Amino acid sequence: MIKGFKNFLMRGDVIVIAVGLVTALAFSGLVKAFTDFIVNPLVSRAQGGHSIGLAGNPKTFLDLGSLISAVIYFVIFMGVVYYVIVVPYRRISARRGAVVFGDPAPSKTCPYCLSDDLPVAATKCRYCASELPATTPAA
Repeated sequence: MIKGFKNFLMRGDVIVIAVGLVTALAFSGLVKAFTDFIVNPLVSRAQGGHSIGLAGNPKTFLDLGSLISAVIYFVIFMGVVYYVIVVPYRRISARRGAVVFGDPAPSKTCPYCLSDDLPVAATKCRYCASELPATTPAA
């Protein structure tokens, strides 16, 4: 039973989806902080018909400290996710002979439409259908 659970966890798609969901959750918190501490005060200040009461109203003040705190939390959280989940999983997968969370495959850039996601072996651009030079690898 433990071996089956270990095999389930070590499947690449489960870890990738888990990291993606955790990243989305952390980014959601960052967007919520931006909305709560920057956008909402600006909207409250713009829609207030009276100048009386707005000066002392805490809903109309930008809270940059809380936004900076949310950004720091996001960076630390993503660092923990990277070093606790991604790095060990990459190491274990490398022992098994699989490459996960690796560098993207090399690609070409079309000199005409500037799309940079073309395979290296491509001879024609998939977007503008122009002929590609022999070598234009992207950095």
